[in-house]
Amino acid sequence: MDFERILRILVEAGVEFVIVGGVAATVHGSARLTSDLDIAYGRTPENIKRLAGALAPLNPYLRGAPPNLPFQFDAATIRSGLNFTLTTDAGPLDCLGEVSGLGGYDDILMRSMAVTLYGITCRCLDLDALLDAKRAAGRAKDLEVIAELEAIREEM
Repeated sequence: MDFERILRILVEAGVEFVIVGGVAATVHGSARLTSDLDIAYGRTPENIKRLAGALAPLNPYLRGAPPNLPFQFDAATIRSGLNFTLTTDAGPLDCLGEVSGLGGYDDILMRSMAVTLYGITCRCLDLDALLDAKRAAGRAKDLEVIAELEAIREEM
């Protein structure tokens, strides 16, 4: 997983996005490892074009889909969908138009903070928003990290 490569590509293309999920938990001090990058992305026509263009060189493909399935991650595909779990040449990437418990990009952006990773400045969910998203998702792996994140919040 090349987090730096994906982040650099997105930022350099001017894609409006917020880091959510496991990487956001790590930013806040979680010791859990994650093998993919989850982002919430803005759904304006311009941003969708930037997202599709930025990721094109990474050959995005639906994660878990048969290798011969015709799939093109372009602006039309993104407009027709919402959340995409992708495999790319830089590793797994989930592009989310909405996040459970938080809503769409504008709602998520209001609950984010600027962070610098690998010398790249981008946006990441704040700790309270991340906890809300983990609670709303309710998956076993999310429930496991809630206690750790709550302890981190108490220490702050």
